[in-house]
Amino acid sequence: MDFLLYYQYVVLFILGFMLLNLVINNFVFKNMENYSSIGQALKNPPLISILIPARNEAENISRCLKSLLKQDYPNMEIIVLDDNSSDGTGKVVEEIAQKDNRVRLVDGAPLEDGWIGKNFASHQLAKHAKGEFFIFTDADTLHFPKTVSSALGALIATKVDALSTYPRQIMVTFAERMTVPIINTALQCFIPFILIKKSKSPLFCTALGQFMMFKRGTYEKIGGYESIKGHLVDDIQISKRVKKEGLKFMVFDGRNTIFCRMYKNLKGVIIGLAKSIYPAFNGNILALFSFTGVLTATLLVPFVLLPLGAFLFDWPAAIIRLMIIQVIIVLAIKTMFAIRYKQRMLDILLAPVSMAIIDALIFLSFFQAKYGEGLSWKGRVYDVSGNNKTTLVRENHQVS
Repeated sequence: MDFLLYYQYVVLFILGFMLLNLVINNFVFKNMENYSSIGQALKNPPLISILIPARNEAENISRCLKSLLKQDYPNMEIIVLDDNSSDGTGKVVEEIAQKDNRVRLVDGAPLEDGWIGKNFASHQLAKHAKGEFFIFTDADTLHFPKTVSSALGALIATKVDALSTYPRQIMVTFAERMTVPIINTALQCFIPFILIKKSKSPLFCTALGQFMMFKRGTYEKIGGYESIKGHLVDDIQISKRVKKEGLKFMVFDGRNTIFCRMYKNLKGVIIGLAKSIYPAFNGNILALFSFTGVLTATLLVPFVLLPLGAFLFDWPAAIIRLMIIQVIIVLAIKTMFAIRYKQRMLDILLAPVSMAIIDALIFLSFFQAKYGEGLSWKGRVYDVSGNNKTTLVRENHQVS
């Protein structure tokens, strides 16, 4: 029983850190919308290039472009790269470009060896950009009118060289609601956001590729997307490149400026998260499963052990009390996220179910990467089992 008691204290300590870090991050994680007036007040607003890689995005790209064309920021160009789509993405963009000369379509070149598709598309986009600032955003995002002015204002006000914004994630299906929130949970509970800007260490850095902004000089200094061309998790890697060059980076809360629905069904959730999990740890299996163990021990195990200890094994009251506190902390963490991001309150009670599904996806990502054909994204399958090398296994040009 002594070991079990010590274990409960360790888990409680980790959960206490997670809750405290989340509370502090809630103050540090500034709402990007608050900076919109700074961007709007510029007398000579610089040209901003909004760069959108698009592969088989005919269903999303029109909505994204229309929202960007309604921005209150007056000086911008929007460049969309059609990454060898087969669903008419380019045609949709061309029709909009004919009506508004701020939009330009670029046909993407065939994927070159050693590159990940999105990275190569972003690399090509930057070559066509004329702006003093680059914004990279995904085709499945929806932007409120203050998005661009808010981003520029945040960059100016906080004196950073690049930034990333976390949109509000739209989650409809059960699979989305059980899995997508883990991204915010993992980042905001374990990473002290104040160190993203203050610390020079790339260890304290993260980003979300749905919206990233760079000064042109910053992008060029870090070597752009060419510096991370073989990384499937491009956003985190390129943010670390900023820190490695001694430049400043920060993340912002974009829940009032950008919406995004990452996946639309169970298949999309499985493919999307499996693609990201293993590469996020750079193939470090020890780090992957150590972090998985911590997440499982804190977000799943207390819900399993509490009823077993209370009703089946008749464990001592001290251990039961510790597990009750653990469950309360987990529910408090989930409640904070639900309130801030307007998630379903009922889903809070499904926290252990969510973590069990995440565990399954982590193992799926690992086995696909190490023992399967590879990791799939946008019709391309990549072999990431080699040491720091990514190889294209096959490419399917048809819409899946």
